[in-house]
Amino acid sequence: MYHTYVRSRVRRLFEAVSRGDAEPVLRLFAPRFEHVFLGSHALGGSRTTMAATREWYARLHRLLPDIRFDLTRIWVSGGPWKTTVVIEWDETNSGTDGVRTTNYGIHALELRWGRATRLIICPAEPLPLTLDRLAAAGIAEAHAPPITD
Repeated sequence: MYHTYVRSRVRRLFEAVSRGDAEPVLRLFAPRFEHVFLGSHALGGSRTTMAATREWYARLHRLLPDIRFDLTRIWVSGGPWKTTVVIEWDETNSGTDGVRTTNYGIHALELRWGRATRLIICPAEPLPLTLDRLAAAGIAEAHAPPITD
């Protein structure tokens, strides 16, 4: 029953991000957390403060305003005191230049009593190519330094 609830909640969180609303995700984080996006690019890096994480989601939506996720698998392990969730996804976006691209990846999420203590996002290789394309089209933020704290 608990694992079913977690899967449902994860789906709703991805739906919110796909609508451009990061607030449900931000409310999920515990007072102490780590938000990591693997890679050396404008969306890469690690954040441990709400201000930096909020700015990261704002940048995500500025660069990829119509980002949409299709969750292909959700694995849940553990009890409420320590839950591990792995989400496999396909993603589509048009960037800010209107070129439709796809990507896939994995989110690894650690929950403790329903609050996220660690989120690691592992995208596939097409994302840096999308950011390079956006930068070439004049979107300077696509090559900005990562948001970290």
